[in-house]
Amino acid sequence: MAAREITYTEASREALAAAMERDPTIFVLGEGIGERGGNFNTTTGLYDRFGPRRLRDTPICERGFVGLCAGAAMTGTRPVVDFMFVDFLLDAAGELTNQIAKVQYMSGGRLRMPVLLRGCVGIGGGHATHHSGSYYPLFVNVPGLRVAVPASPYDAKGLMASALSGDDPVLYLEHKSLLGLRGEVPEEEFEVPFGRARLCREGSDVTVVAIGPMVPRSLQAADSLAGEGISVEVIDPRTLAPLDLETILASLRKTGKLLVADESFGPCGVGAEIAARVMEHGFDDLGAPVRRLNGAHAPTPYSAPLEAAVAPTADHVAEAVRALAEE
Repeated sequence: MAAREITYTEASREALAAAMERDPTIFVLGEGIGERGGNFNTTTGLYDRFGPRRLRDTPICERGFVGLCAGAAMTGTRPVVDFMFVDFLLDAAGELTNQIAKVQYMSGGRLRMPVLLRGCVGIGGGHATHHSGSYYPLFVNVPGLRVAVPASPYDAKGLMASALSGDDPVLYLEHKSLLGLRGEVPEEEFEVPFGRARLCREGSDVTVVAIGPMVPRSLQAADSLAGEGISVEVIDPRTLAPLDLETILASLRKTGKLLVADESFGPCGVGAEIAARVMEHGFDDLGAPVRRLNGAHAPTPYSAPLEAAVAPTADHVAEAVRALAEE
């Protein structure tokens, strides 16, 4: 496939545009996603291409338009809800957990629920505490939902394409620090399957499972640690529900040591779940306890220096790996 270098946002928008061209049942709802193209350019140019019937600006009423999209999906359409910031999805938690996640089960499979719910997550840019959440541990906890956290332009396009072709509800979470990231992406349409992790870098001493923005930070740390004689393997899960545990266990069998790097909160987090599963299924391969690196368990400050202090960096990853390598 022919590839060129484009941004993460361009890649996901390309997948959305191709799917909308092919499937007239796909439409997008959200605040400012029409003529303005969204706060993060997620729909730039699509309003001129597909018109106001398929890119519909909404008032600030998340529970209302999420419920609307649940009903629309039951009639055979494929709604895309653009939340701008995923924090706003919490206003529609009842619609998400009691309706969207359960309708296929409650109907005995007679009704489909192909709703894609997308929004920016994470710390950075001075967006303060109401606009800096990730919350994917909450969504992973709900049966019936799929959760994707792409960390590269290639995966942004491929996971978006997969989300738009399936029949299940998908949380598609885009970290704001990755939106301008550039990388090689094929011009042709393609899909990245859910539940298949990406081996980003091979190593032999320590495995780092990195989520979202922690992928490039972990790769940066691995580069610096290589000069110290520490070989780091970096795995990007790509999707958290379903989670590719087999790839993580295969890496652990090689390195014997595991660090989960996640900007989101530690208590009851994805790292805790991965650690628990590894203890159940890979205990004999562990040469040291599973370690976790997370952002501070605190509201995200607006102040730039304070904001920087609550998020883990490449230096924090390197420090955690050094400590683990010495055990």
